[in-house]
Amino acid sequence: MADIQSPVPGTFYHRPSPEDAAFKSAGDSVAVGDTIGLVEVMKSFIEVQAEEAGTFAGYEIENEAPVSAGDVLAKLK
Repeated sequence: MADIQSPVPGTFYHRPSPEDAAFKSAGDSVAVGDTIGLVEVMKSFIEVQAEEAGTFAGYEIENEAPVSAGDVLAKLK
């Protein structure tokens, strides 16, 4: 399994907006560069992108949870 980590501290979001579906669901294919979430830092949103291809195993952090740089946000199979 590969880990997708937070690049910066902030608030992690599974969705681009509250009314949209999550970027990825368990079992989805993931390509290098796919966005799997957003981290908000001081009203700026930073895309969290996959650095490896695989199958999305799931989020490790709840939606809208605070994160630190290096925290594992999601896992790939």
